[in-house]
Amino acid sequence: MIRRLKKLAGLSVPPTVSVLRLSGTIGTGRRGLALETLAADIDRAFAPDDLSAVALLINSPGGSPVQSALIGRRIRALAVEKSVPVLAFVEDVAASGGYWLAAAADEIVADPCSIVGSIGVISAGFGFTGLIEKLGVDRRVHTAGTSKGMLDPFQAEKPEEIAHLKALQGDMHDQFKDWVRERRAGRLKATEEELFNGAFWTGRRALDLGLIDRLGDLRAVVRDRFGDKVVVDIVNPARRSGLGRFIGLGARDLADNVADAAMERAAFARYGL
Repeated sequence: MIRRLKKLAGLSVPPTVSVLRLSGTIGTGRRGLALETLAADIDRAFAPDDLSAVALLINSPGGSPVQSALIGRRIRALAVEKSVPVLAFVEDVAASGGYWLAAAADEIVADPCSIVGSIGVISAGFGFTGLIEKLGVDRRVHTAGTSKGMLDPFQAEKPEEIAHLKALQGDMHDQFKDWVRERRAGRLKATEEELFNGAFWTGRRALDLGLIDRLGDLRAVVRDRFGDKVVVDIVNPARRSGLGRFIGLGARDLADNVADAAMERAAFARYGL
């Protein structure tokens, strides 16, 4: 409102860039990035009048492909509706679902040491058949539906179940590749065999491959693009870190948050972070 009044009065109004933080694993847990919890922040990022751009500040090792797609589509829909350019800035990592989010932007900027890529799908777990046999445990499972117990970690893997899982992963991977092809059309500089095999690279190498557009950081790029007087509005400040985020939680909430934090830490650790 104040900006509008200044414009009507003929006063100079500095450009505004909204910053939307997308930090953490992607999913529906208490700490995960999900459309349900981000929708209001995304709307707020695109709400200001005469907005010059929306900046996505990304630091994510990935997670749910569904939530990645939902968040990415919501960002694109508002970008088109408001005719506002979107810039993605990679901090430590934009891998797997994190890169899915980055690809929602019109331009991707990363630090030379950022981790970028991992365009693939993974499913990991453990098998306990030998353990329960050693302990003398009798596993009893009764189902209605021949595939209801598929991929039970306490039963031996079956070739047909692995084939089914591979087909699901292939379908998800195809959708991920389609999204990257669409969003990075004309800018990819390597073969699909190299780009889409699940590997990840530094920001410097990602630039050579066409996965990002330039090297840099948010402050420098935004000031270079929109001038020294640009107003940078962070719509969702960083979450509390350390013990502070656990203060005031009940026992159950505390246990859930500790478990989520451990899983998030493990996801980042895969990239050496």
